[in-house]
Amino acid sequence: MSLSCMRCPAGVAAAVSTRRAAAPPAAVAFARCSFGKSAAAAGWRIDAVAPQGVKLPMDAAVENAVTPSSSKAENGTPAEITLDEFEDLSVLSKNDDSTHFTIFGYARSKMTDAELRHMVSKTLTCRIDKRENCSEKMEEFLKRCFYHSGQYDSEEHFMDLDKKLKQHEGSRVCNRLFYLSIPPNIFLDVVKCASKSASSVNGWTRVIVEKPFGRDSESSAALTRGLKQYLVEDQIFRIDHYLGKELVENLSVLRFSNLVFEPLWSRQYIRNVQLIFSEDFGTEGRGGYFDGYGIIRDIMQNHLLQILALFAMETPISLEAEDIRNEKVKVLRSMKPLQLEDVVIGQYKSHTKGGTTYPGYTDDKTVPKDSVTPTFAAAALFINNARWDGVPFLMKAGKALHTKRAEIRVQFRHVPGNLYKGSFGTDLDRATNELVIRVQPDEAIYLKINNKIPGLGMRLDRSNLNLHYAARYSKEIPDAYERLLLDAIEGERRLFIRSDELDAAWSLFTPLLKELEEKRIAPELYPYGSRGPVGAHYLAAKYNVRWGDLSAEHYKA
Repeated sequence: MSLSCMRCPAGVAAAVSTRRAAAPPAAVAFARCSFGKSAAAAGWRIDAVAPQGVKLPMDAAVENAVTPSSSKAENGTPAEITLDEFEDLSVLSKNDDSTHFTIFGYARSKMTDAELRHMVSKTLTCRIDKRENCSEKMEEFLKRCFYHSGQYDSEEHFMDLDKKLKQHEGSRVCNRLFYLSIPPNIFLDVVKCASKSASSVNGWTRVIVEKPFGRDSESSAALTRGLKQYLVEDQIFRIDHYLGKELVENLSVLRFSNLVFEPLWSRQYIRNVQLIFSEDFGTEGRGGYFDGYGIIRDIMQNHLLQILALFAMETPISLEAEDIRNEKVKVLRSMKPLQLEDVVIGQYKSHTKGGTTYPGYTDDKTVPKDSVTPTFAAAALFINNARWDGVPFLMKAGKALHTKRAEIRVQFRHVPGNLYKGSFGTDLDRATNELVIRVQPDEAIYLKINNKIPGLGMRLDRSNLNLHYAARYSKEIPDAYERLLLDAIEGERRLFIRSDELDAAWSLFTPLLKELEEKRIAPELYPYGSRGPVGAHYLAAKYNVRWGDLSAEHYKA
C-alpha cells in the first residue's frame, strides 16, 4: 500500500509537528503488500504520497473480502493488520489540519477506488479523536484513498504506479515508504520493482518489512542479502509492533530516569525475570500459516526476545537509535544458544467447559492431523555478562490458554536475615518483592511490597503500589503501529531491528528449532483454556522459580 501526500488532510501532519520542526512541502509515497484473510493468499499494496513526517501504512489485503474479526489475534493476519493500519492512519489524520495526503492501494486483485473506500470505511472509528466533525474527517480521509492493480513482479506495473504517484506529488519533494506485509518469498520481487521503477527521485525511499524475517539464521541472512541488492541498511525498517507498545517503550524510562530502579537492575538484587505472552484463543481456522512457523518463531524469537534485550541492555551512550541498538546487540551476543533441556513445548487439545467444546489445534482443518508444531513454549535463557550472570530469564508464550496477557515480571531476591520471616512461614516466596509491567491488556506497572495490616497485632500483607494507566491517564494509548509508522516516516530507527541484531537473535534459536524439527519432538498436550503444559512448571522449578502469573495475587492486580 502506498500513500501519497500533498498537504495532509485534517489530522495527519499534527502528529508530526509535535515531534519535529516544520519541514518544507514534501510528498511521501507509502506502499504496503499483504494477503487476504489468510497469510497464504495473494495480497495488495498501498502507495501514498504524504508530507515529510506523515505516517503511512503499506499493504492491505483484498484478495478475499475482508471483514473485521471479533477476536483478532495480537499477531493478526495481514488482512487484519492492514485494516488496523488504515485506522491508525485515520487517527493520525485527525490530529492536525495542516497537511494533505493521499493513499494508493496496490495489489493483483481488481478493485475500484469506491470499493477500497467502502472496505476501509467499515473499520474507521473516532477511537482517539473525540472532537466534533468526526464523520467529516473520516470522509476527508477516505477521499484520499485510491487503488491501483498490478503484479508484484512487474516493473511495468510499478512504473504505472509511479506515474499516478507523481500526479499527486506535483512539484513537491517526494518521499516514498513501502510496507511489506507479505511472505518473504515475495519480498525481493516487490523490492526490486519498487526500487527500480517507483523510487523517489528527489527524496527518500524506505521499506518496512513485516515479520517473519526468515525461518532460521540461513534464510534470514539470505533475505537480508537479497534486500541489500536494492537497498542500503538505512532504508530497511524491520518492524516488530511489540516494540511500539507503550509499556515496552516505557522500559528505558522506568529504569534510566528513576534512581530507585537502576541500582537494583542486576544479579545482585534480581532473582529472575519472566517474559510472558498468552492468548485465550487458538488458531480458529487460520492454522495453515501458523503451522509453518509455530509459537517459537511467531512470538519468542522476536517479540519476547526484543523485550528481553531492551530490559537487560547496559545504559546506552545516548537515546540515538544506533546507540540503543548497539547495546541490544551486545546483550544478544552475550547469550548462549537455547538447549533442548531448557525448553518445554506444548500443543493445545480439545476441551469441553461449561457445555462448550473447544477444538484442539489439529482439529483445525487447515492444520495437518500429525502436526507437531508447538502452540506453547517455555524456555530458560541466560546472559553471560557481569550484570546478569546466573539470572534465569524465563520466557513463556502460548495460544488457547486461560487468559490473554503480555507482561514482564521481575522477581527480586529474598531479604537477607529478614526480621519478619516468621510472619511468612517457610514460604519465603510470599515475601518476595516483584515488579510487574503489564504490556496488555489494561496497561499497568505495579510493585508488590510487604506491608503491616492496620491493627494492634503484627500481621503482614502483600500489597501493590499500582500505576494503572487507565486511571492515571485520561488520554487513550496510541496503537503500536501508529507510533512505528510515524517513526518510519521520520526516519527514527530506535524501535526497528537492525540486521546484525536479527542475526544475533536467530543464532540463539536456530539450533533449537532445527533439533525440534529434525527429531520431530512431540509437544506436551494441554487442554484448551488451561494454564499450559505441566512441564512448564517443572522447567521453572529447575531454577527455583515460580511463574508469577499463576499466583493468586496475579488476578487481583
